[in-house]
Order: sequence, then C-alpha cells, then structure tokens
Amino acid sequence: MLKHIPRSAEAIAADRARYEAHQKRGLEFAPKALPAPSPRPAPTPAPQEVIGTETVPGGWYHVLKLAQGERLRIAAGGPGSSVSLAVWAAADRSERMNLPDTVKLQWTTELRRGRVVFSDMGRVLFSITEDSSGAHDVLTGGSPARAPFTPGARNTRENMVIAAAKLGLDKRDLPALLTFFAPVRVDAGGGFFWNPALLAGDDWVELRAEMDLLIALSNTRHPLDPSGPTTGEGPAITVTRLAAAPIAQDDLCRTASAEAVRGFENNARA
Repeated sequence: MLKHIPRSAEAIAADRARYEAHQKRGLEFAPKALPAPSPRPAPTPAPQEVIGTETVPGGWYHVLKLAQGERLRIAAGGPGSSVSLAVWAAADRSERMNLPDTVKLQWTTELRRGRVVFSDMGRVLFSITEDSSGAHDVLTGGSPARAPFTPGARNTRENMVIAAAKLGLDKRDLPALLTFFAPVRVDAGGGFFWNPALLAGDDWVELRAEMDLLIALSNTRHPLDPSGPTTGEGPAITVTRLAAAPIAQDDLCRTASAEAVRGFENNARA
C-alpha cells in the first residue's frame, strides 16, 4: 500500500505561483495569425537540399531517422493518399508524439502550417512548416486490422506494428496517429464525416525536426474515405528528406503561441 506523504505549504504555494505565472503569460500572449496554405504543387527543392527520396506504394509503410533541423516533405500521389504518422524522440524512445496534448495546448484540432506537435514530455518534436491543405486528422487514427476495404488490402494498424518493430519498438509504443491528407471534420451532431473538397491530388506537407527523431509512415486508406472499399490501396506517395536550413529568430512555428514558446523552452533545457 502506498503511503501518502503530505506536501509542505511552501511547496504547494510554489506550485500555485508557477501555475498562475504560466496562466498569466498565456492569457497575455497574443497568438499570431497563421499563414495561408502553401501553394500547390510543391516547389522542386535544390539538388543540394535533398538527402534522399523514397516512393512509398499504396498500402505500404516506411521508417526513417530525421536529424534535428532536417525537414521531411510528404507529397500525395493523387486522390486517396492518406499518410499516417508516428514519431518518437531518437535519444529516448519512451518519449513519443502526444496528439491529445498537442490539440489541448494549441486549442485546435486543425494542425496546419505554423503549428507544432508536442511529445508526452511537453517538448516540441516537429513543426509543420509547409502545408497545402490543412486537412489532416488528429481524431480518428488510421485504418484498423478489420478495415472495410478490398479483401487482402493492407491497413494502418498492421503496418505500424511492423514499422515500430523495424525501429526496435513494440506495438505498445505506438502513439495516437496523425493522418495527413485526411479531411475528417465534425458535423453539428458530433459525428465524423469526410470532406473531399478540402483536398487536391497534389497536396503536400513539410515537417521540420526539432530534435533527432524516429518516424514511421503508413500510406494506407483512411477508414472514413468513402472511396476506400472500391478503389484498392491508393496511390503512391513521395517522401523526401531535406537538409537543415537556417531558422529565423521570429520563426512562426516557434512564436505563434505561448504554448509553442514554452515547448521550445523545454527543448532548450533538455
């Protein structure tokens, strides 16, 4: 049986003061307006920027390591490209992407250009520096093992279990997944629906690593995609690893909200 150890009045007061300071800072911080979506199609990177490029067929997964400052560009290959993502800190794989905290801290489920994604340690794993659609899913995750697709089609859950093993991880290490190019929205009754008008076939996102990362991707149909059961695995995507680039002092992802500023302070203290 655990023994309760009472905390001193001084410790309680110090915690309260710290909380009130954070609250005051957040209330006084004027969040910056986020930019318009990135133009389509994605611009061709300079040859010296490209570290490597991979084509991931529909239904398949991909794993990679991304060094701090490097960028990852994910380009859809046409309608039906939904790309699920899981991320861990390379230095300590017990630190992983935390979507509930990411949504709560930034007061939005719309993760798009100018937003960041937090770990379960309150640090920033990566920033979304480019994004052509803003149509990404943080609520429902990828397709389960019994997805309503063509018999034999691969699914996100099984892909991610395999991808985690490739990184020396187990299925219990998988976080809630962020799925790009998945226009899931909530209707007036609180139900989920798919809004294809938010997407184009040449959408893309670019992520900047804010620490060394391990990344798993699954290019599999989203369970809410109404075309999934009849159109197979979906098109291939292109994944491009890009070299680090200088970061401006007023970089939007790092300064857009008080929570982002605090997350990068946590990064600096590690």
